[in-house]
Amino acid sequence: MFKTLVFYGSYRSARQGIKAARFIINQLHQRNHEVIFVDAKEYDFGILDRMYKEYEAGQAPTKMTELAEHIRTADGFVVITGEYNHSIQPGLSNLMDHYLEEYYFRPTGIVSYSVGGFGGVRAAIQLRSFLGEMGMVTISTMFAISKIKDSLDELGTPQEASLTKRVGQFLDELEWYEEALHRQRREKGTPY
Repeated sequence: MFKTLVFYGSYRSARQGIKAARFIINQLHQRNHEVIFVDAKEYDFGILDRMYKEYEAGQAPTKMTELAEHIRTADGFVVITGEYNHSIQPGLSNLMDHYLEEYYFRPTGIVSYSVGGFGGVRAAIQLRSFLGEMGMVTISTMFAISKIKDSLDELGTPQEASLTKRVGQFLDELEWYEEALHRQRREKGTPY
């Protein structure tokens, strides 16, 4: 069984991406993943002042310490982003920037979405660089959801059969990397 964290960064009151998060979480549960949903709106650490590692031992906020432990013990991540002005959501980058070493040598799958036809791929391309700089390996397959208002219902149930087929391939690849990198960390450790 894999432990997979799902990061989501929208703070909007009428969040469409929450449907994508529900869909992915559902799919991961069907594959027997232990899922931790990391919603920027729920964690709400405020604008980054100090990273987790910059606190004295035992002085970081409890919620921040709990999330650090989840990140450290995760097999992999799925990061869900909408496209804001051709870029990732500020809430997402702010939340994730509170950590660094905790992410190292773990795979990440990118899910992007938009209300239009491009599915947020411009944000996904930027997110790939962002995640790589934080020490994560991004899988090559990106899962883009276009016209999210119509593609998923409020519960995250797909309204198009192609979404279920595509997400299967996406998660197959993520799991392959989760297993491979977990084995490497366990057997050989990490370079630093």
